[in-house]
Amino acid sequence: MTALSLTLGYVPGGTPAKWARIWAERHREVPLHLHAVTAADAAAAVRAGTVDVALLRLPADTSGLAVIPLYEETTVVVVPTDHLLTAVDAITAADLDDEPVLLPLDDVLSWAEAPGVPVDHRPETTEDAIELVAAGMGALIVPQSLARLYHRKDLTYRPITDAPTCPVVLAFPEGQQPELVEEFIGIVRGRKPDSSRGRAESAPKRTAREKTLAKQAARAAAGKVARDPGRPKRGRR
Repeated sequence: MTALSLTLGYVPGGTPAKWARIWAERHREVPLHLHAVTAADAAAAVRAGTVDVALLRLPADTSGLAVIPLYEETTVVVVPTDHLLTAVDAITAADLDDEPVLLPLDDVLSWAEAPGVPVDHRPETTEDAIELVAAGMGALIVPQSLARLYHRKDLTYRPITDAPTCPVVLAFPEGQQPELVEEFIGIVRGRKPDSSRGRAESAPKRTAREKTLAKQAARAAAGKVARDPGRPKRGRR
């Protein structure tokens, strides 16, 4: 990373495109680099300085980091399109009680009492697990953004209404932040361009007396122009 650039890390399923677009509009001279990171490595990448800020999911080891909560992701179950669960628009955890469920090694959910019967084989990644769902090996419980990221025509998903949500946060090192990081935080928080930190403050409002004096001066100046002897006079006919 150079002094005149900012690097944003984001986990699979993260969607930083809106912030990147706004950044490009406001800071054309300072590139924003997008850096994909795994869920397991996202927080460590911030601590190591590989990225300046990161979009990541909790739970994660955020020691030494400050976090700004962004939103809560809905938890869904991914199943084949011809699965019985697709007969309804949403399900409950109880609907999965006897269902074989895949648990990838990079699982990002913190659901101690997740429903279903765990499949003995644990795929390496969520993407690998999606392939096994398509092969009929079992269902997969994930945040909705991952279900969308790995979408296939032969698979679909349904929200689990009583499942815990998955918090998504913006993480950055604790302590005083560089100006570029503060600018990015402002964009994430929806701060308008004219209120961004680091910009010049607007002129203070004038008092009522100052406004009155300004009006009097303006009227006096206007009268002086009207009485200016240097202006040509019209002769009488």
